[in-house]
Amino acid sequence: MSLPQLSLTDARHLHLAAQGLLKKSRRRPQPSDILATISRMSLLQIDTINIVARSPYLVLFSRLGNYPPQWLDDALLRGELMEYWAHEACFLPRSDFTLIRHRMLSPEKMGWKYKAAWMKEHAHEIDQLMKHIHHNGPVRSADFEHPRKGANGWWEWKPHKRHLEGLFTAGKVMVVERRNFQRVYDLTQRVMPHWDDQRDLLSQAQAETAMLDNSARSLGIFREQWLADYYRLKRPALNAWRDTRAEQQQIIPVEVETLGTLWLHAELQPFLEQAMAGQLTATRSAVLSPFDPVVWDRKRAEQLFDFTYRLECYTPAPKRQYGYFVLPLLHRGALVGRMDAKMHRKTGVLEVIALYLQEGIKLGATLQKGLFQAISDFARWQQARRVTLGVCPQGLFSDCRQGWEIDADI
Repeated sequence: MSLPQLSLTDARHLHLAAQGLLKKSRRRPQPSDILATISRMSLLQIDTINIVARSPYLVLFSRLGNYPPQWLDDALLRGELMEYWAHEACFLPRSDFTLIRHRMLSPEKMGWKYKAAWMKEHAHEIDQLMKHIHHNGPVRSADFEHPRKGANGWWEWKPHKRHLEGLFTAGKVMVVERRNFQRVYDLTQRVMPHWDDQRDLLSQAQAETAMLDNSARSLGIFREQWLADYYRLKRPALNAWRDTRAEQQQIIPVEVETLGTLWLHAELQPFLEQAMAGQLTATRSAVLSPFDPVVWDRKRAEQLFDFTYRLECYTPAPKRQYGYFVLPLLHRGALVGRMDAKMHRKTGVLEVIALYLQEGIKLGATLQKGLFQAISDFARWQQARRVTLGVCPQGLFSDCRQGWEIDADI
């Protein structure tokens, strides 16, 4: 029996459908959408760069539209979410505690994220810190003394920050709240009072099987090699997982133009039928975060979207090709370009320092309208009153080359 034949555009649309980025929602977002959206993606990567909106808030905006960022903080505070090392530092549904608990119990395998020598050297202080949290409640590293400037002139991490980071990686404390994006920690036994390691713990193999299930569902369409990166699995039993899920018809082989045989998650079967009938279309235009699941695996983004991307904020300025914090631009199922932007909060201005289109992207009314709307929505969500334009492709926004005013939300 021949496999379903899909165009590369169809494959992109199926992936975006799984990620919630195919079409713009017709209803206003609700607080309950935070957990639902993160569950759909499985993971929401955390990054602290604040040149525009911080990444986790932006990833949600790309899917939900104009929502109050406080909703993410509230979902964490309500206990719907947790934080831990997954793809990198991520928000994930607290119900997925079971998937990453085995990592907490073997922190020495977490590389740079856990310094066993530090934890051993400061065992007495760390024990006192645990007792302090037990008796006095949740803490931030900011609750303790200020850091000291070291011999090299840099401000050192305060010891309690190191202690809390180690306890977090070892699963002794969990993040229960963020205040001004600073982590607030409480004892894991208090956060998860009904959890019992002896009774509830999954083995690494069991947990990784569930992670592969989540990755397949969240990607929607995939090569097997793309799955391991989602939760940063080192040596998952991919062949056994694939054979079992294929036999159960939870994943379906499809043939994709230029990419060969890929797997489709069974939940996307209705979208596959639309694609086969030529009826699966993408209408959304959006500004994406560099840490969006669509682009966080740079190799996958290149293979699926022909989009080569590198985050350059850690690259010396003279060596940057595109800019400090460059945001991918999604338009109707394709990654059509990128923009380097900065939000000037005091003046209410979103500065588009530079905008670049992908080679071969044709300027047209539909593209211009989509990007104008995406950038305007992005600016409005950040409470900007004006957009200014720097470097821009010739002919793009030619009727508003100096920028434009942002109307109030409608």
